[in-house]
Amino acid sequence: MVDASVKKKNLWRNFLLFLVILGPGIVTGSVDNDVGGITTYSVAGAEYGYSLLWTLIPAFIVLFVTQEMNARMGIVTGKGLADLIRENMGVKVTFFIFIFLLGADILNTMTEFSGVAGSMQIFHVSKYISVPLAAVGVWVMVVKGTYRIAERIFLLFSLCLLVYIVAALMGRPDWNEIGRSLVKPDVETNFAYISTVIGIIGTTIAPWMQFYMQSAVIEKKLQIKDLKFSKLDVFIGCICTVVVAFFIIIACASTLHVSGTHINDASDAAAALQPLAGVLAAQVFAFGLFVASIFACVILPVATAFYVCEAFGFEAGIDKKWNEAPQFYWLYTAILVISAGIILIPNVPLIQISLWSQRINGILLPVVLICMIIIVNKKDVMGDYVNKPISNIISWLTIILLLGLSATLVISLFG
Repeated sequence: MVDASVKKKNLWRNFLLFLVILGPGIVTGSVDNDVGGITTYSVAGAEYGYSLLWTLIPAFIVLFVTQEMNARMGIVTGKGLADLIRENMGVKVTFFIFIFLLGADILNTMTEFSGVAGSMQIFHVSKYISVPLAAVGVWVMVVKGTYRIAERIFLLFSLCLLVYIVAALMGRPDWNEIGRSLVKPDVETNFAYISTVIGIIGTTIAPWMQFYMQSAVIEKKLQIKDLKFSKLDVFIGCICTVVVAFFIIIACASTLHVSGTHINDASDAAAALQPLAGVLAAQVFAFGLFVASIFACVILPVATAFYVCEAFGFEAGIDKKWNEAPQFYWLYTAILVISAGIILIPNVPLIQISLWSQRINGILLPVVLICMIIIVNKKDVMGDYVNKPISNIISWLTIILLLGLSATLVISLFG
């Protein structure tokens, strides 16, 4: 009886400890499904039906491996990824990497605000109202809030993204065809198919999320004793990412692809669902898009400002006051103002910005992964927590695959 009581007490203690640690992995995984991701998944489902669902299986494996490395590096070293890259790769390499990443992330943030505009138009709200209000709202949340408050809001956003399961079920998908597509997919070799595969990988495993993941465990002040629960947090987050992506593809494949409807972005998908699956399905899809947009409008600029400031030795973090980290908050504000301002310009090519931002993510990802693998295998940095062989194998295979896909994309584009 005593042993059973002790085990029960230990179980509850471990569960409560996990709830305390819970957050960085789930938030990082959920925000991977941002506007660019939802657009990419929507277009993939509408254009190719269920045939690209297979990409989510290797994407899940790679996503878990990379984000587990991020969490481990952050917990063991107490430093962010940008700081580690500067220390181990040098200032020149760091400068060029982050200039390209900063440009890509501004495009990504513009995409998020386009998602705010597009989703609210389904509810008949003008972008000239929704975008400024969203920009001010997320600015206040970060500048006036704390990491603990922000994380609770982020977890609520993560839960709301599960509405895509409802949207998919409303489309009455063909589960037999879904199973066949996962086991025996129809793979194509043309430019459009390859670029879509790169887009899916690039948005599922976005470069900027590697920096956010590491900064999040640092902000939460996790220690080496928390590693076991941190891995579980990452695993759950990766499951959330793939489940949401899976049902977005299904929602569009079972309706838009079957009817031959072509779309350009996620807001098109929401509007096109109305005559096919009903007003409620369209509104559910649009609500998910709005939540994802606001979610990423907060985290993406925060992650960008954090890694740029950290790379060049400036103070950064949501828990710091403006006078303690002025460069961080000014850069964060500038990214919001530039991104939201451009979206308000009439006739901006939002579709091309969205799709190419995801393709750029896929092309930049190998560079970030190479830096991560080199650092995480250094004994003088990680001690006994260097990578295991299986993690290195999966990571290098991912890099080779992405480099091959990117080269094929460039050849197809100019061939």
